[in-house]
Amino acid sequence: MAITRDLIINGEHVPAASGKTTDDLNPYTGGVYATVAAAGSEDVTRAVDAAAAASESWAATPPSARARIFLKAAEILEARTDEGAALMAQEVGGVRPWAEFNLQLAADIMRSAAAATTAPQGEVLATNLPGKYSLGLRRPFGVVAAISPWNAPFILGTRAVAIPLAVGNTVVLKPSEDAPLACGLFLADALLEAGIPDGVLNVVTNAREDAHDVVGSLIADSRVRCVNFTGSTKVGRIIGTLAAQHLKPAVLELGGKNSLLVLKDADIEYAASAATFGSFMNAGQICMSVDRVLVDQSIAEEFTARFADKVSKLPTGDPADPATFIGPQVSQSAADRQYGLIDDAVAKGATVATGGQRLQNALVPATVLTGITEDMRVFGEEIFGSATTVLPVAGAEEAVQLANNTSYGLTAGVITENLAEGIEVAGRLRTGIAHVNDQPVQDEPMAPFGGIKESGYGKFGGQAGINSFTELRWVTVQQQGHAQYPF
Repeated sequence: MAITRDLIINGEHVPAASGKTTDDLNPYTGGVYATVAAAGSEDVTRAVDAAAAASESWAATPPSARARIFLKAAEILEARTDEGAALMAQEVGGVRPWAEFNLQLAADIMRSAAAATTAPQGEVLATNLPGKYSLGLRRPFGVVAAISPWNAPFILGTRAVAIPLAVGNTVVLKPSEDAPLACGLFLADALLEAGIPDGVLNVVTNAREDAHDVVGSLIADSRVRCVNFTGSTKVGRIIGTLAAQHLKPAVLELGGKNSLLVLKDADIEYAASAATFGSFMNAGQICMSVDRVLVDQSIAEEFTARFADKVSKLPTGDPADPATFIGPQVSQSAADRQYGLIDDAVAKGATVATGGQRLQNALVPATVLTGITEDMRVFGEEIFGSATTVLPVAGAEEAVQLANNTSYGLTAGVITENLAEGIEVAGRLRTGIAHVNDQPVQDEPMAPFGGIKESGYGKFGGQAGINSFTELRWVTVQQQGHAQYPF
């Protein structure tokens, strides 16, 4: 029997004003997993009403009280690991290890948010004016709009709301139509149980055909003062444009065309393992996934053989099976797009080192392509799925040039036994994140996370995340004598 869920507005579970609902599908079976309320513009206004009404009291809540809520929510999430893993398998095809990682990191993000409640809220500035204190103070925006994605639902849903809430904002969360439970309602349940006050966090789910109106109404509301979005560059461009039209700051974490650079002195076995994990965790449906392995031509043949052998052994199938590593794509249309990229490459001369065969149930086998040329779609498009490419390069210089030959700039990895060269190469990569002697799929709640170029702008995590969700204000205090005026 399908789960039925309503919106969460002002601490209450309420249907959409229109009574409309929408189906949440299991990508592996194609069946209906849940039925959720389908909000419209009227529901968005109700949610913002609640967030605005709660804003002043939440901002004034002592930081220790806010911290206790996030610490309790972290414990609740960890205690619900089995429930969360089953939810991810059914809703987005997430395999058990990926679901467990999601929940653990989501809990850690909650704990990082608890720490953020007591972070410094400003600084004393230098001033030329006698008897005056000059202060740079950080204050919450008020109401924040958060739009969360389906692919790492517990991590990215939590990240969308935790720091904004911790620093005193209230939030209206619009989760992905592909994961309204995992990246929205499940997380809100934990925070409500932990004691977050009514109206501080509101969740509006929607039908796919209503997304434009729902998001447009949310961003256009004058009481919403900041927007954050994680998802594709295509949609991020729309979100950023809407926010700019209403003169609102936005934090956008978007797509990537991420490279793993394997230099000539790399440990080949280690590099193959790193490439396998970085390319195929969550069936490649991670913004940080390796799209291109740029391997020095002197070791390319041996590396490719080892890499393809490891990839060919990855268990593929039902995400509810604990042995499965490669589960389905989020939908059959997503799987069809993957096959389109593979077929296009093969038709233009690429070689399939492993994988490539057609499977059912929105599955795409872990696929490694070689012989890639610039006229293939897979060369420039973000793959975001269960395929990757291997490109031989004539040294580190060519590897850097090729890695930077993209409009994206999210993350990268460099594998080498020469640490000095690895650091030098990482410093020349035009990405927001780079990892030396590791692959790109990494995230820590205390680290500044975000890309450059068409991978977005703004940062989540750490002090940078606190800065993203607070306004910097200049305040002076004349504390000795009176100011002197010329007239």
